[in-house]
Amino acid sequence: MDDFSPSDLKTILHSKRANLYYLQHCRVLVNGGRVEYVTDEGQRSRYWNIPIANTTTLLLGTGTSITQAAMRELAKAGVMVGFCGGGGTPLFCANEMDVEVAWFAPQSEYRPTEYLQRWVSFWFDDAARLDAARHFQLARLSRIRTLWKARALREAGFAIDEARLDQLLDRSQQLIPGLPDNTALLTEEARLSKALFKLACDASGYGEFTRAKRGTGSDPANRFLDHGNYLAYGLAASATWVLGIPHGLAVLHGKTRRGGLVFDVADLVKDACILPQAFVSAVRGDEEQEFRQACIDSLTRSEALDFMIETLQDVAARLGRVSA
Repeated sequence: MDDFSPSDLKTILHSKRANLYYLQHCRVLVNGGRVEYVTDEGQRSRYWNIPIANTTTLLLGTGTSITQAAMRELAKAGVMVGFCGGGGTPLFCANEMDVEVAWFAPQSEYRPTEYLQRWVSFWFDDAARLDAARHFQLARLSRIRTLWKARALREAGFAIDEARLDQLLDRSQQLIPGLPDNTALLTEEARLSKALFKLACDASGYGEFTRAKRGTGSDPANRFLDHGNYLAYGLAASATWVLGIPHGLAVLHGKTRRGGLVFDVADLVKDACILPQAFVSAVRGDEEQEFRQACIDSLTRSEALDFMIETLQDVAARLGRVSA
């Protein structure tokens, strides 16, 4: 069989890739032309292959190191790399722009400019940008309505009151088209999220819950929500990179907020996939690894990355134009 370099294997679309890795206490390097991670077990080292052509995102947790050669191969294959803390929750945070994770995107700029042109053609128009934000929120509602009623969640013990869920979503769906600005849209987003937390508590039997911000919550549901949301941020960063749209061109989270578009896109699936799983796993007593795997399974099964990319494409097609 002929040997192939990673760049030769880049035939799998990002939206169809299957893997998202979280690694800790290991070294990532190139061995025999392949990207591998190495773990030490006593006096022996064990090497594990990373199928980079079928990987969207690589999260590097505590106790990890990576070589330049490995970063070069990951960049060639278009794999998003993020550095985070233990359990997958990033420790890079904290400046005035609220960027809570440092993502290192592949640096190749040889990508089609169609979507970038469409995006910037409407982005400087406040009314058009608001229309895009409304479209994102309506897509978010549709996703929640579909996934919260899924059989897999019911079988996991998430006994959702479908009539109550429909009532909440219908109200938002009616309000969103008429909201006058981003502030009103963000207020409605927050109101609905609070109601969804209450509904998820009742559906899972979790009990009392208050959402803690900035990773300050110590109860299982808050910890799982923080952890799972970063998986959504990684997929969102991949989706925007694939289409060549800079992360600063946000439509809802502030046009001066660096990386705001990642938060906009992640919101498409956070409440739909991560929120219910956080409460199910908390009630079930899952460990973080079990919760993370359940989230990845849910994101993969629901084709979350596909949905993110298609929503971005739809907004660009509706509102943008391409220069001749």
